[in-house]
Amino acid sequence: CKRAVNYPRISFERECVVLKFKRAVDYPWNIVRKGMYYLREIVFVIQSQSNSFHVSRAERQRADLLQQTQSLTQTPPPVLLLHSLTDNEGDWSILPVLPYLSLLFGKNSSWLVFLEEETNVKVTKLLQALRKFDRRKEWFLGKPLHDEESTIIHHYAFAENPSIFKYPDFSAGHRLQLPISACLKKKCYLPMLLQVALYIWENGQGPRLTAVPELCTEPEHSPTAQHCATTLSSPAPLCGEPVKKEDIFVAVKTCKKFHTERVPVVKKTWEREAFLLEYYSDHTDPSIPTIDLGVPNTERGHCGKTFAILERYVSDAVPKTRWLLVVDDDTLISLPRLQMLLSCYDPSEPVCLGERYGYGLGQGGYSYITGGGGMVFSRAAVVRLLASDCKCYSDDAPDDMVLGMCLNALGLPVTHSSLFHQARPEDYSRDFLAHQVPISFHKHWNIDPVAVFNRWLKDESRSTSPRGLNKSTKEEL
Repeated sequence: CKRAVNYPRISFERECVVLKFKRAVDYPWNIVRKGMYYLREIVFVIQSQSNSFHVSRAERQRADLLQQTQSLTQTPPPVLLLHSLTDNEGDWSILPVLPYLSLLFGKNSSWLVFLEEETNVKVTKLLQALRKFDRRKEWFLGKPLHDEESTIIHHYAFAENPSIFKYPDFSAGHRLQLPISACLKKKCYLPMLLQVALYIWENGQGPRLTAVPELCTEPEHSPTAQHCATTLSSPAPLCGEPVKKEDIFVAVKTCKKFHTERVPVVKKTWEREAFLLEYYSDHTDPSIPTIDLGVPNTERGHCGKTFAILERYVSDAVPKTRWLLVVDDDTLISLPRLQMLLSCYDPSEPVCLGERYGYGLGQGGYSYITGGGGMVFSRAAVVRLLASDCKCYSDDAPDDMVLGMCLNALGLPVTHSSLFHQARPEDYSRDFLAHQVPISFHKHWNIDPVAVFNRWLKDESRSTSPRGLNKSTKEEL
């Protein structure tokens, strides 16, 4: 999809925008026969990213979809790459781009089908699945997830009964039937999965998520996926030889009060997998050892410490590497899995990788990497950041959000991977984690962190084969 149509200048000053579309009952009779949806009634939106690896992946997915449609002797459907639709940074959260899609396709299309890059689609089975739904009604379809207990990542939404509200697993794809009506939120704090469901539901005025058994997250070639319209590619991409551990410099942020509580957990779990690692603290402790960067410890934010780490990384004080990983002292991470993932990225590009969140995306805000799950930077990205005038406005400013503002000002994209997690495994839906090979989790609160690492992040075999990693993790799940 080329940028032939500019993003419409819609005023969002009013809290709510209602979008009207031509319903299927208004279509000519020959388009609506036999309850079958025609391809021209469907708009596929691939949730692509602007990084070169993700662009290539999304373009292959689009080519596969169009190749499938050729055999159906119908007009090919629009297949859009989300990152290329507009210049709006927040389009990845889906909410800001809905008015654009509505104005562009609402008169001639009945469905918006959102797909992640790793989602495989069998087009004929998808069309068959859609036949079950009355085109005269509004629908929100997908594979439902729910929280088993109230969780901080969803800001304790529906705390009295968290399982009552369902939100979609994006890996299975989800569908919105047009017309839709929705309120545009001024700020976006919640993770995208829940935020989209709340947005469509609109406090009971819009449709709830409807489960569709054909929308699956089974592996592509699994015997249990024969009925599925959607399946998943390998959740642990390997694009060549894993990045060498010598090419990753690991920076652990800590402070004196956690030297005896959190640092020992790092040493018992994942430190041994690092070739180059330094602990940065407000106190020098040769027994660990730690390095005092001259930045006082703060109870929150740690922006001053993080920027001091970036400065040290490009100095002669540490060996020169292609990648920098910045983590908290209560981050649990699998470095072998990170080495596999980084094989897909070009370190000569300004890569900023992790779990992506957003602030004020509907109102010209910015994206950022949540620091707890780990922030990965290519050397090129760090050099660009430090060459700019972007600085902390205070030592205790939130480092991840300040970095997000800086990246936004520089026009550098934040690249998302759902394999990084800013919270504990207990804070995520079990079904959401079941088809992942996670790279990280965060927080020691109310858990045994060593046991969590051994269960979720430790691989029995040191083999870097993605099959080996998947097998050990799946069996545990």
